[in-house]
Amino acid sequence: MGRLLRAATRRIAPAHIRYVRPVPPETAAEPVARVYRQVEADFGMLAPPVALHAPAPPVLAACWSILRETLLVPGRASRADKEAVAAAVSVANRCPYCLDVHGAALTGLLAGPDAARIAAGGIDKVIDPRLRALVRWARTGEGPEPFPPAQRPELAGVALIFHYINRMVNVFLRDSPLPAVPRPAERVLRRTAASVLGRLGRVQVAAGSSLDLLPDAGPLEGTAWAATVPHIAQALNRGGAAIAAAGERSVPTRVRELVEARLDDPDFEGPGISARAWLDGTVRPLPPADRPAARVAMLTAYASYRVTPELVAQCRSDDAQLIELTAWAAFAAARRTAGRLEPHEGKRGDVSPPV
Repeated sequence: MGRLLRAATRRIAPAHIRYVRPVPPETAAEPVARVYRQVEADFGMLAPPVALHAPAPPVLAACWSILRETLLVPGRASRADKEAVAAAVSVANRCPYCLDVHGAALTGLLAGPDAARIAAGGIDKVIDPRLRALVRWARTGEGPEPFPPAQRPELAGVALIFHYINRMVNVFLRDSPLPAVPRPAERVLRRTAASVLGRLGRVQVAAGSSLDLLPDAGPLEGTAWAATVPHIAQALNRGGAAIAAAGERSVPTRVRELVEARLDDPDFEGPGISARAWLDGTVRPLPPADRPAARVAMLTAYASYRVTPELVAQCRSDDAQLIELTAWAAFAAARRTAGRLEPHEGKRGDVSPPV
């Protein structure tokens, strides 16, 4: 089954990716080939949300390492809770592709109707009070943390990496990993996906095996909450440093300054009905040559599902630069969003029943 799944996803993954040329496993050179081997060994397949990064190998390694060490490595939080957080963050970011994948994984791991409710985006319809509080926290960052403090590095880490991955997937992948089929066949397809992904979600992987994909790095600003779980902290440090270096290579300095200033401004709001008017007003202070990259970076950070082929065509030069531009913007937004998931006062049991 594992060999067949790997072969199938190798064939399918390139068709999911847009704007950049996929790097096939058969022709991938090191270090991309090394990451691919680890993804297939630990995740069970070459997942397109990871593989899309291959034109920029350090960013590929960063995405995989943080994803692996937070989501896949077993720890204090259950894999089902981590998948619930991944699905809830995907709802918040309007990422149907990731919701299909991680909603299916949750359905395969968790018995009962609540998994299906989350997979369908029905966060507020979840009946179990603990699970409802968890997915509401993941979606909004509001309310007391519905888990013990020892689980925070894992669950906040999963939230951070999915705030990043959702943005990249919205830009570079199609809306769903599932093929378009008639509705009766779709139900069968979703049950099969839940069974396969639930089985893969029970695979145990060793902590820290991805860390040597990237050089050691100092602490990543805003992630002190991860320090008690060294393999997560190191993945964030190394991955964050790799993405920061990518930004220095491929994102103009004035664009980085603009995006960071807007992300740090609590009064700055994302786009309303007219994304174009919002973008034009936001990038107007920049020189004309920097505006195309700034438009893509700002929209990746604030509303990645609204990035258009026209905007990509206006800013791009080569595949590596496009991946590095969007990765830097996505990670800048993800890091700040996860940093706002601060502990709140209150009892974890203070969860009211649904209305």
